[in-house]
Amino acid sequence: MIKKKAIAELLSEWKQDPVMRERIVHWHTIEEKEAMLSDFPIDLDSSIKEALKERGINQLYSHQRLAFDIAREGHSFTAITPTASGKSLCYHLPVLQSIIEDPSSRALYLFPTKALAQDQKSDLNLLIEQMKQDILSYTYDGDTSPAIRTKVRKAGHIVLTNPDMLHSGILPHHTKWVSLFENLKYIVVDELHTYKGVFGSHVAHVLRRLIRICHYYGSNPVFICTSATIANPKELAESLTNETHKLIDQNGAPSGKKNFVFYNPPIVHPTFGVRRSAILEVRDIAKGLYNEGIQTIIFAKSRVRVEMLVTYLKELTKKKIHDDTIRGYRGGYLPSERRQIEKGLREGSIRTVVSTNALELGVDIGQLQACIMTGYPGNIASAWQQAGRAGRRQDEALILYVAQSTALDQYIVNHPSFILGQSPEEVRIHPDNLVILMDHLKCASFELPFKTTDQYGEFEIQELLAYLEEEGILVRTSDKWHWMSDRFPAHEISLRSASQENVIIIDQTIPAATKVIGEMDRYSAMTLLHEEAIYLHQGIQFQVEKLDWDEKKAFVREVDVDYFTDANLAVELKVMSEDQENSFEKGSVFYGDVSILAMATIFKKIRFDTHDNIGSGPIQLPPEELHTSSSWLSFERPLGWTDAMLTDAMTGTATSIASFIPLFVHCDRRDIHVVPQVKSIHAELPTFFVYDSYPGGIGISERVYEVWPELLSHVEQHVNACPCEQGCPACIGPQESIVGLKNEVLKLLAYLRLETKGEIDVI
Repeated sequence: MIKKKAIAELLSEWKQDPVMRERIVHWHTIEEKEAMLSDFPIDLDSSIKEALKERGINQLYSHQRLAFDIAREGHSFTAITPTASGKSLCYHLPVLQSIIEDPSSRALYLFPTKALAQDQKSDLNLLIEQMKQDILSYTYDGDTSPAIRTKVRKAGHIVLTNPDMLHSGILPHHTKWVSLFENLKYIVVDELHTYKGVFGSHVAHVLRRLIRICHYYGSNPVFICTSATIANPKELAESLTNETHKLIDQNGAPSGKKNFVFYNPPIVHPTFGVRRSAILEVRDIAKGLYNEGIQTIIFAKSRVRVEMLVTYLKELTKKKIHDDTIRGYRGGYLPSERRQIEKGLREGSIRTVVSTNALELGVDIGQLQACIMTGYPGNIASAWQQAGRAGRRQDEALILYVAQSTALDQYIVNHPSFILGQSPEEVRIHPDNLVILMDHLKCASFELPFKTTDQYGEFEIQELLAYLEEEGILVRTSDKWHWMSDRFPAHEISLRSASQENVIIIDQTIPAATKVIGEMDRYSAMTLLHEEAIYLHQGIQFQVEKLDWDEKKAFVREVDVDYFTDANLAVELKVMSEDQENSFEKGSVFYGDVSILAMATIFKKIRFDTHDNIGSGPIQLPPEELHTSSSWLSFERPLGWTDAMLTDAMTGTATSIASFIPLFVHCDRRDIHVVPQVKSIHAELPTFFVYDSYPGGIGISERVYEVWPELLSHVEQHVNACPCEQGCPACIGPQESIVGLKNEVLKLLAYLRLETKGEIDVI
């Protein structure tokens, strides 16, 4: 039996260790916080009170009580509190109370993943059991057996599902769900912050279609949203639901002392600024925590990295038979296996778990002692969600952030106040994206005819309906538009893509059992599904053997290789319209529509860990056209700069700009592209274009238009502070020769200071 070491004792040892002192760049302590409690509401049913007391809950946290009161008043609201703060009671209590008062009352719970819905169902059913009430709750997803589906539709008081199932499995068949829609009192949207970008824009329309059907059946449900901390929770909730919300942002839950430690791996190549692999550093630290008996969760950003870390750490237990104290957790595991891991974490039999962000959401795994983040999760909301996994029963906790060599990670580790200052990013959605709007207008038309006087949500749609009539999809009678196509629109629309024309990915590893394992939009497929590309799915490597571009099918076969592929994209960009402009001393920033003609040219094979280039090949695909929104910065050429100088400086600057956009907008790197042009076709001036990767745009470049000065200021500060000599992956991207471009990039950034009005010498 390993004696468990206290976190305080471990940290004391680290502070005495010269190696750890050198690598830990910042220590921060968040002191423990007492609970803010409120009495049970007078009108809360006695059976609910008794069930809560059976769980050891004799009072509510202040945010739970406020949520109950607001819901009972009939107002939609959004509750923003950290992990493990009892968010689920914010919606369980008003929902259960309404069903006890009126057994015909119904509620719909929406979770972003099936796993989260299943987890919440277990917790909810236990509460109902403790209440000794005849209340029926069911999950309804792709795994629900046909035998149960009829019962769910007719008798389910609480239906737990996900947006994809609501979109394609419930709304188009609303006539089978009359008892739900006639009596729907509450719609719960959990993990609100996950609904961003394209996915969030689609879900906004799914909710508009849902409300339209509710109104048809005579119900007017209240929305209850819960979220991790983001900059604009009320704005996001109102954009998503098209309803006015009240905001609950005072957390009444207690929390233990948290030690936030920022760790930077040592530099192993000073000239190029290359640091030791974050994966190897995490492996070594996690082994130490395991040996000290500290229960730890490790977050890694990809499934491949999860499996790498699990393999490394299993070395600790390889001599023990049937030792399951170290486990991985990611998409692709069977539900039964995931439940087993979650149970092992709650009970303490699993001492170390390595996970993708799958365990970042509210699945109940208890509260662990330590959390290690392998690199920046991509946004502050996720960072705090992951950090919230440590701190069992108000005990002291350790959160360790291990930086990678990327520009964003190096900025975060050297500016810890960015996370600690709780200045989370905004989450943006773009429901007025015309491609997405038209897709859901078709779905809504299929579900219910539109009158010639109708609006759809906040949108005026009569001209769009007339266009669909011209396309032969709708037919107009005297006062209504009716669906007349023989197609079923919801099945053709993926909530994860802005375009319907997706490439289907077919696994033919076993010839007798070929199966579809995924899909991808055409624009992304050019660089990720070309022939010989390595495609990752559920932690498994597949090689693309054939890409049938005309039929939109990629045929893949499972392989085991030590490299990944990266493709070059040649982009021709034309400005279609300028909608906004803001002028500065040295240039102007714009926002508008652009047309992109992109062609994948060559791909490279890059070895894991070392990132050595071990081969390349051509890509034979036709160019792809994309109409989207963009923001761009055009500026006068600095005096004395040649095309070659400007090309090099703009290339390095564009790399940094792309790295830092996720600091300002809650998005993934793949959601945006940054293209530098030494002489743009549009203005014949040097120009940086930032465009959304999806047809019609999803609002990211619109936000970039507003933050150009701050964005460039962050980039300049970071590149200037980077300890490398010539430029490196942590500031302006990998440098292929010792003659670096860092000075040229800094000169250009100094010239581009948009808030500066005086002349700056850049020679």
